[in-house]
Amino acid sequence: MMKGEDSEEVEIDLGDSSDPEESENGEEPQTLWKAQPSLEEEENIHTSTLVEISDTKPLINARDPRGINDCLKVTFEDVIAEPVSVRSGDRVWIWSNALFEVSRVWIYRVVTVLLALPMSVLSGFIFAILSCFHIWMIRPCLQCVLIGTRWLWGLWNIVLGIFVDPFFRSAGKCCGGFSIHLAKE
Repeated sequence: MMKGEDSEEVEIDLGDSSDPEESENGEEPQTLWKAQPSLEEEENIHTSTLVEISDTKPLINARDPRGINDCLKVTFEDVIAEPVSVRSGDRVWIWSNALFEVSRVWIYRVVTVLLALPMSVLSGFIFAILSCFHIWMIRPCLQCVLIGTRWLWGLWNIVLGIFVDPFFRSAGKCCGGFSIHLAKE
């Protein structure tokens, strides 16, 4: 499968490409393994009316909208590559490709069934606790400190405006006259 190529379905012919009998008949070889692209699978998902109303429905189509896991876009050619000097048989290469893709997809699905729901509940619990702690404890304490030290902010702005700001403005004007010219010798 080529990256960035959009097609209706991806077919991998597991027959030997060197069989002259199949090509002479004019018949197409039998496809033993066929994978539907992810776009068609996503379009055919039947959801309940509760999910159609939900705010999470856009997540079905765009599961990594910020590209957090772009490093995991791995294909067979990214992992296994035979140089020109060493080659296995055509059938071995094709079957290896097919088994890699099928096992990668199905093992991922099985592991996510076993781990995704418990991890979602655990991470939801942790983020709920952290959010509650931040909303009801940290932020009110910070607001109390900011209200109590509002005069300090005003004093600090006055000190910066009287002593520090003029110094840096004059230093900027002094250094603004310098220019650098690069020339080849």
